Amino acid sequence: MDRREFLLQTICAAAAMAGPFRSLSADDKKISAMPDYKSTGTKLLTGSTPVADGFRFPAEWEEHEYTIMVMPPPQNWKDYGIPLEDVRGQWADVANKLSEYEPVLMVVHPSERKHTQKLFSKEIEIVEFAVNDGWARDSGPMVLVNGKGERRIAGFTFNGWGAKFPPYSDDSLLKGRLGKHLNMPLYPIDLVLEGGAVAVDGEGTVLTTEQCLLNKNRNSANDRAKVEKMLNDSLGTSKVIWLGKGLEPDPVTDGHIDGIAAFAEPGVVLLHMTKDKNDVNYEICQDAKRRLKETTDAKGRKLEVIELPLDSELSHMNFYIGNECILVPITTRREEDERPIGILREVFADYEVIGIDGTVLGEGGGGIHCITQQVPKV
Repeated sequence: MDRREFLLQTICAAAAMAGPFRSLSADDKKISAMPDYKSTGTKLLTGSTPVADGFRFPAEWEEHEYTIMVMPPPQNWKDYGIPLEDVRGQWADVANKLSEYEPVLMVVHPSERKHTQKLFSKEIEIVEFAVNDGWARDSGPMVLVNGKGERRIAGFTFNGWGAKFPPYSDDSLLKGRLGKHLNMPLYPIDLVLEGGAVAVDGEGTVLTTEQCLLNKNRNSANDRAKVEKMLNDSLGTSKVIWLGKGLEPDPVTDGHIDGIAAFAEPGVVLLHMTKDKNDVNYEICQDAKRRLKETTDAKGRKLEVIELPLDSELSHMNFYIGNECILVPITTRREEDERPIGILREVFADYEVIGIDGTVLGEGGGGIHCITQQVPKV
């Protein structure tokens, strides 16, 4: 049984015992509480918002100064039947390939450095911080920029994907610790949000799912209108496009956008689609396509939707746009990878599209996008 199957079975079993309806408890509010960023020593920015100060979260294709990654310690992997050396090896494969195109800053738990340093190319910079897991997209800093060459961090709350993997206290503080290390001030934001839950086009539009951001295990105290306002105030956007759900099964992230859709450029959205009407994702993808076709972006444009076939248990959509490269998780089975890779090469004709074995990442519930977090160049 892989980690994803294990989590799906345990969460479904727990839901069955709890019953279909449950009123909010004190614990629901507790798991959504902001971390104590002050304890990290980073400079906190209160009394204002990023958008009020002229900051925005750039699109992923805008040039990076470097990418942040986090090598996972054993905590959430040691009991799931995946050899730790395979986990470390796949993270290192992504980091080493990416380092050929842009600098990589690798966060390593102090106790793990001796086990992992030999896996990395000499170009990769290593920094030590206590961490609980390795999904940098979700726990790492979302770095904002303005037109004056300044960078700040959107300090959203990380709560272990709805408190599924305690303890997660070190991951919840990682934004602040890196903020101090990188000398980037941080806006504490009272909204539970992982980086994989949103995609932006760099021109005012943010794409997300109701399943994730409106989930009671994330933002039980906030309604849709408040979540939208906080997103726009924090990311420098003006239009939120809501899809209903992400791909199933997804017992970890509760429908992250980066498993089902991604902006390819302003006005163009890549969307996973399946023709199998017996697949639970058929209706999910059809609903997503309908919503995208019926809306416009922040500039008033109708969206072009490019379909990416969903013919594998692995999400090829979970790719990362680096400087001049697209790193795509693949199964290494040609019949499953060939069509998605071919489409991505057509869409990103000016990039080198590179497939990297993502089977371990998939078993853990993610992909290459989930383990990378860009730091935009200023």
